[in-house]
Amino acid sequence: DVRLVESGGGMVQPGGSLRLSCTASGVTISSCLMSWVRKAPGKGPERVSRINSNGDVVYYLDSVKGRFTMSRDNAKNALYLQMDSLRPEDTALYYCSHEALSLSGQGTQVTVSS
Repeated sequence: DVRLVESGGGMVQPGGSLRLSCTASGVTISSCLMSWVRKAPGKGPERVSRINSNGDVVYYLDSVKGRFTMSRDNAKNALYLQMDSLRPEDTALYYCSHEALSLSGQGTQVTVSS
């Protein structure tokens, strides 16, 4: 059973931080093209960040550059998204995506509000 499971979401005040995790089972993600994607209410999904097979982060959405950091732990078969200086407009359902398999998890909700 191939699964991606996200965690770490929650409600934070503007300026706060969260660290999202994505753990994989049934598939090794260490050399895969992976993305974090978010979907806000009333909007289409948008890619937040992307890491290539070499472990290089090759894309950040302009609005998150300098605030979000994507990483991967091959030993734990996991993906992370460190989110700092959060803004209300970052509120969305965040999910990780295995691009080659067109597979995503169920997502974790991030709400930024005072």
